[in-house]
Amino acid sequence: MDRIDAMRAFTTVATEGSFTRAAERLEMSPQLVSKYVSQLEQHLGTRLLNRTTRRVHLTEAGSRYWQGAQQILDEIEAVESQLGDMQESAQGRLRISAPVSFAAHHLAPMLCEFQRQHPAVSIDLQLNDRKVDIVEEGFDIALRIGHLRSSSLIAKRIAPVRIVAVASPDYLDRFGTPTRLEDLQEHHYLRYSYVENDATLPMHRWLKETGINPANEIVCNNGDVLVQAALQGGGIAIQPTFITGPAIAEGKLKLVLPEHEPEPMGLYAVYAHRQLMASKVRSFIDYMDGYFGDQPYWDRF
Repeated sequence: MDRIDAMRAFTTVATEGSFTRAAERLEMSPQLVSKYVSQLEQHLGTRLLNRTTRRVHLTEAGSRYWQGAQQILDEIEAVESQLGDMQESAQGRLRISAPVSFAAHHLAPMLCEFQRQHPAVSIDLQLNDRKVDIVEEGFDIALRIGHLRSSSLIAKRIAPVRIVAVASPDYLDRFGTPTRLEDLQEHHYLRYSYVENDATLPMHRWLKETGINPANEIVCNNGDVLVQAALQGGGIAIQPTFITGPAIAEGKLKLVLPEHEPEPMGLYAVYAHRQLMASKVRSFIDYMDGYFGDQPYWDRF
């Protein structure tokens, strides 16, 4: 027995005072309505309706049950109506996970513009460079950078992510500009220690495979710190242009070994389901699509 259908049949009979009129309102046969009510009475172990040839009447138990059942059905209808509204218009809390440096440099303007267009959406942005489990941790969307492996999640490419080696003019004047990967042996290296995809980066891979250790290094799990160290003349950093782009454009950093620049990675919006997607998620993904373009503003140097 479907208890909700049985409740709905019973309350409609009680309201209409007739199985026939209730059946018409519910668009089902009187026999099915009667079956639902009988099953409900058997389940509850009490009679809810007294039936006569002309009309049905609520018993004392039926009257008490009708009040509670009607309240439950009203609440179900209200919840379903709210969900329908959410599907039709973007609203509710949107939980987003994003990489620390990218979000700090580039997400705030986009989020503010999105919210101006969708004022009923509140945003909960959590910054973390680790790969979050969006289902287990309750995120609607995760922004990820890299070469994504196949998975059960859906991924939408948002922008290219260019990786470059950079150093300050002062550092290159003091230590020389490397012209071959082997020259890195004599240089100071500002190494990012949280590179899930470092096997795809030629310079990282080359250093690992040859066993060459740079003359000195600073290791950090945050790209902004390493770029700041490069600006201070601390060494050569391999970082995305969404961090290094402004300093390159201003001449504060110079490209190193550009002929060994790897294929761009990507910024992806990752989410769990393509079907029955909440409007707040669909609206945000649609808004991000094309927002940064094939050549993002940070690459215009």
